[in-house]
Amino acid sequence: MPGAVSEFIDDIEDLISSQDITPKERYASRKNVSVRSKKRENKEVESVEKIILESVVPGTQTIYVKTWGCAHNNSDSEYMAGLLAAQGYKLTEDKWQAQLWLLNSCTVKSPAEDHFKNEIELGQSRGIHVVVAGCVPQGAPRATYLQGLSVVGVQQIDRIVEIVEETLKGHTVRLFGQKKTGEGRKAGGASLLLPKVRKNPLIEIISINTGCLNQCTYCKTKHARGELGSYPPEEIVERARQSFKEGVCEIWLTSEDTGTYGRDIGTTLPELLWKLVEVIPEGCRLRLGMTNPPYILEHLAEVAEIMHHPRVYKFLHVPVQSGSDQVLSDMKREYTRADFERVVNFLRNKVPGMTIATDIICGFPTETEEDFNDTMTLCKKYRFPSLFINQFFPRPGTPAAKMQRVPGQEVKKRTKELSEFFRSYEPYGHKVGQVQEVLVTDISHDKNYYVAHNEFYEQVLVPKEDKYMGKMVTVKITSATKFSMMGQPIDKPKMPGLTQPLKKGEVSGLRRENKMAVPIPIVMLLFAVIVRLIWIFL
Repeated sequence: MPGAVSEFIDDIEDLISSQDITPKERYASRKNVSVRSKKRENKEVESVEKIILESVVPGTQTIYVKTWGCAHNNSDSEYMAGLLAAQGYKLTEDKWQAQLWLLNSCTVKSPAEDHFKNEIELGQSRGIHVVVAGCVPQGAPRATYLQGLSVVGVQQIDRIVEIVEETLKGHTVRLFGQKKTGEGRKAGGASLLLPKVRKNPLIEIISINTGCLNQCTYCKTKHARGELGSYPPEEIVERARQSFKEGVCEIWLTSEDTGTYGRDIGTTLPELLWKLVEVIPEGCRLRLGMTNPPYILEHLAEVAEIMHHPRVYKFLHVPVQSGSDQVLSDMKREYTRADFERVVNFLRNKVPGMTIATDIICGFPTETEEDFNDTMTLCKKYRFPSLFINQFFPRPGTPAAKMQRVPGQEVKKRTKELSEFFRSYEPYGHKVGQVQEVLVTDISHDKNYYVAHNEFYEQVLVPKEDKYMGKMVTVKITSATKFSMMGQPIDKPKMPGLTQPLKKGEVSGLRRENKMAVPIPIVMLLFAVIVRLIWIFL
């Protein structure tokens, strides 16, 4: 059963992607590193000449979009796909049918960037046009393997159509500019009201701000996303309202740190949330994205109150990274273990049953055995139902990359110890026999079940029957595993929201309000016929 939901476990939006290779896969290939250059030479010999379309007709080609990383990246890809589809380009999930690959990258971890780099080389070796986007080229535009490639910056995604058109003609276009508000402040990015193609028609991902206020020594995302830039609350609320009109039943708020929202424009996260819950239809849900401890501390009471709203998941992702104050200081995380514990204790006390997910980095350069033991005691104290464990990866250009590394074997040992502890306890066994109301929004990784979530954003698998998808279902919990519960429906499914969702691949924002509208050419033709008939009979 764990295999059925493994992809969804990694979907807590900000650090892990199902497309990332695992550390095991990465290290297993170390013995072959010495022959990589030879393989690369073979690729060059067998490479296919790229087709340059000097007289390209815009909007007639097929595009393949691939995304690594967080929900913010996925939202950017949905917007770029929507803009391209609205211009007439065909989108495909089969990379070999495409004339151009749009690759949206993540810079959080080295394996994700390695996979991104390999995909670029694969496309180039087959003569396919490649456009790159995301945090890797934004943060390191001079990287050797990016030379000669067209690049769309993280705040320039609204210009993807012109970049694709020029790339198909054989030109290289690189746009990195930063958007500004009328007052000269950094903007959140491209408009939230642009067309998009949702990966899941039932889920709308809304980026409420970009950038952050931290200077974490291990993180390279700040190099790409920069300082904080928040979207106006009115634009966010309007995007949510539009989404619900298109059949969305779940919205995810995402950013590099949702807790910092509004500090640059004179508002706060709780103020935004109260505005959003006013437009969420009955049966629909809101999931709040990742927030770092320093910026949620001052809003704890209001966040707890909002979590009691029936249309908000009682869920929060608060990455702690380490249980050692010394390591947190070396990371420049700007909080202590006591601060983090205060967040967890307060929310668990005020919102009984609330799910709090967190992240741990094993093997940060200054982490001693005692520091790691502090992390272990923290995890044992709270037994988090969702715990994302990452080995430290030095990212080029970050202060931590210059620090002396903990030996690799020791890092693996600590990672294994924490992972074994996490696997040792079962968080959902006590819920067997309960009756819960769940919202069904996705399909399991093994394709055998539909995936739903209860009020605590805990995963509940239900039978794979079409009548349940996109519906609120009352279920009885019949069994539980490490990562999910099995639910048996005991009542008829209820339709949440306002309307049926868009079809998969349909462009958001392009629906016509008047379904009976007649195209202008037909109107002109009818007019000409009528005039001709009048002339004949007169």
